[in-house]
Amino acid sequence: MMEKSRFSIKNITIFEKQALLKARIVLMRLKLIIFFCAISLSASAQFWQKATQLFKKKHPILSPIAYTNDNSIHQLSNHFKLTNLVIAPVNLNPSLYNLECTTLAILGMAKHNMRFRIYNLASYNFSDLAELYIKMARYSEAKWYLLQSNNLSRQANDDKHTVANLINLALIKTHLGDIKSAREDLIEARDISRAKGITYRLAEIDKKIMLLPQTIDSTPKPLTKYADATDNKKKKL
Repeated sequence: MMEKSRFSIKNITIFEKQALLKARIVLMRLKLIIFFCAISLSASAQFWQKATQLFKKKHPILSPIAYTNDNSIHQLSNHFKLTNLVIAPVNLNPSLYNLECTTLAILGMAKHNMRFRIYNLASYNFSDLAELYIKMARYSEAKWYLLQSNNLSRQANDDKHTVANLINLALIKTHLGDIKSAREDLIEARDISRAKGITYRLAEIDKKIMLLPQTIDSTPKPLTKYADATDNKKKKL
């Protein structure tokens, strides 16, 4: 009987030890879960960085600096104030690069309109090109484009555009030294203006005719050269 009781006591102690061990494991797991939840361990294993941030010294946040209400500019005397100031406008002429880029753009439009036989728009493209070449002092090219524009405007019976082209042609021929042909273009422009009722152009045309030199010299100016000829001479130099 004594041996049976000893055996049962031993069994009870073994079961208790196993139960205590399991309880300790469960408590350890709970402690680890609570610990990891408290430090918010991420999946990228940035545990040590977050742990060091907890022990870093936080700098105190300073209060914002107040703005000063200094109205010292109002304490200036009237001698510093500008009275009756007149600002003269400054007209900046387009650069040569700008003129060349604009010329290429309008030339592309003119080619498109001529390809699809939109002659009324192509006529205005040619006159715009002529004005650009006049600004660049390339009068031979400007004259050629004005002649093309004038031919198309006559076919389309665009009298206002024809008159404008003749006035610009007279200006170019005056620069080239062809005064006789310039006067003929202005007289033709005046006749078209009278016949078609374009009266607002008459005073301008009469003024240009009066400003033409009286002496007729058919020889061109020595400084006036074709663009291709000047480019070739530059290459030779």
